[in-house]
Amino acid sequence: MVKASLQRLKPTISIIGAGRVGQAFAIALRSCGHAVVGLVAQHRRKAEKAAALLGGDKPPLALAAHQLQHLPPADLILIATPDDAIAETAVTLSKLWRDKRRGTVLHTSGALSSEVLSPLLAKGFQTGSIHPLISISEPLAGAASLRGAFYCLEGTAKAKSVAKRIVNDLAGTSITIKPEDKALYHAAAVMAAPHLVALFDIALELLSACGLTKKQGQKALMPLLESTVNNLKTSYPEQALTGTFARGDIETVRKHLKALTDVNVAQAREIYRLLGRRALQLAERNRLDRERAKAIRELLTQEVR
Repeated sequence: MVKASLQRLKPTISIIGAGRVGQAFAIALRSCGHAVVGLVAQHRRKAEKAAALLGGDKPPLALAAHQLQHLPPADLILIATPDDAIAETAVTLSKLWRDKRRGTVLHTSGALSSEVLSPLLAKGFQTGSIHPLISISEPLAGAASLRGAFYCLEGTAKAKSVAKRIVNDLAGTSITIKPEDKALYHAAAVMAAPHLVALFDIALELLSACGLTKKQGQKALMPLLESTVNNLKTSYPEQALTGTFARGDIETVRKHLKALTDVNVAQAREIYRLLGRRALQLAERNRLDRERAKAIRELLTQEVR
C-alpha cells in the first residue's frame, strides 16, 4: 500500500520525440516507477514501436507529431526531439495548451538552454533542460546508461526541482550551469565523446594502411582505449598521459610526422600536430625537460622536409 502510494506521487510523463534518447528515457523512467502516458514520434508507426518496447499493462498513447493536440495530460512533458525541432515544438504546444493544466516542460538538448521554451514559459509552464552526459546509440543500452549518469540541469527553480527528482529516481548526479553556458558545456561533451569516435576512426584508417582489417584494428585498439579511460578515472590528464609526448621522444615524433605525410588519410597529420601541441602542454605540466619540449614544438610547427 505504501509502495503504491509512493508510485502515485511520481510525476506522470509524456515524451515528445521517440528516437534513441526519447526511447531510452521512456524505458528508464518506466523501470523506476514513472507512468509514461504519451509517446510522440514523427510518424505514429514509429511511436507505436517505441511504446511496445516499454511493455506493461498500460502502454503509453502513441501519437504522430501532427497529433500533439491529443497528448494526454501529464505532470511533465519531456521534449527529446532533435535540437532544430525544439523551438517549433514549443510554439506548437503553446498554441494548443492555452487551457491545459500548467505543468513542467523539459528538453534534453545539451547545447540549447530553456530559453528555447520561452513560448511555454509565457503561458505559465515551468521550463528547463535535462541533459544526460552519456552516449546513447541504442535505446535499451541507453536506458541502462541513464542510471547513475551525470545530468546537466538549468531552467526555472520549479523545473530544476522536477528535473532533480527525475535524476534522483535514476540514481544519477545533477550538475547545474548558467543558461548562457549551455553551448560551451555541450562543446566540452562533444570533445570528450563524439570527437573521440572521430579520432578513433582516423586511427582505424591508419591501421588499415598498415594492412589490418577494420575489425582487427578495432579489436587491437580497444584495450589501449580502455586502459586510457581507466587511467583518467583515477588521475588528472597530465598524469594519465603516456607514450611519445609524455616521454619527449623527439625522433619518434619526427618519424610519425613523416609517416603521416606519406599515407593518404585525410586530416591525420593536421590532427596529430594539433593534439600533439596539447599533449606537449600536459607533458610540460608533468615536468618534461624544457629542451625536449622545445624541440618537439618546433617539429610540430614546421613542414616535413
